[in-house]
Amino acid sequence: MATYDTLGATYARTRQPDPRIAAQIHAALGNVTDVINVGAGIGSYEPPQTVLAVEPSRVMLAQRPPGSAPAVQAVAEDLPLRDNVADAVMALLTIHHWSDLAAGIRELRRVARRRIVILTWEQRIFREQFWLVREYLPEVSAFDETRAISTDQLVDLLGGARREPVRVPHDCTDGFGAAYWRRPHAYLDRQVRAGISMLSQTGEDAIAPGLTRLADDLTTGRWQTRHAELLTLETIDVGYRLLVTDL
Repeated sequence: MATYDTLGATYARTRQPDPRIAAQIHAALGNVTDVINVGAGIGSYEPPQTVLAVEPSRVMLAQRPPGSAPAVQAVAEDLPLRDNVADAVMALLTIHHWSDLAAGIRELRRVARRRIVILTWEQRIFREQFWLVREYLPEVSAFDETRAISTDQLVDLLGGARREPVRVPHDCTDGFGAAYWRRPHAYLDRQVRAGISMLSQTGEDAIAPGLTRLADDLTTGRWQTRHAELLTLETIDVGYRLLVTDL
């Protein structure tokens, strides 16, 4: 499977933090004094209290902006950190890439003193509610089934957590999977797709027929007619969830 050394080259252009999602993440972290960001990528959503970023991909590390927190190349399953090293640990849209989920969660629990915050998605809701995978790209949904982790399983591994829905704004600036739910033409842009792992890792050949149908439906107006109600919404819930665990 491709890694972020090949998939992550465009992230700095297409994955800019959305301020509304940032506010929800920072509120979930609370009044902690220091934060470690695991699976940090280019540093999206890191609060000012971030003292270290952990990221396995050299390509992603190279795209971290000047002034970002110090970063180390390492994996979640083997964090090069002592026990109870920081008030909080966050892991945002990363756990589905880990090779050993249970080991990674144990490491988060080991290094955090007070709180763990994880951003993930509930695959059942995503599959049923997001028109792109439901109507055009079932291949993507099938791929996600191989890596998606239920929030029930995560809560068990964490030893308990509260779950907060993360609604996606219609003009979301962070180009993750469902960010363009009200801007369907964006999914026809190869550069946009390169910043969305579920599309990049499924592969262009597999998704080409569905994208052709989407382009045709946009040209004829069928998509707009079918989703007229969707176009009136400001935000939607397609299954993204924050899990917050107090230790």
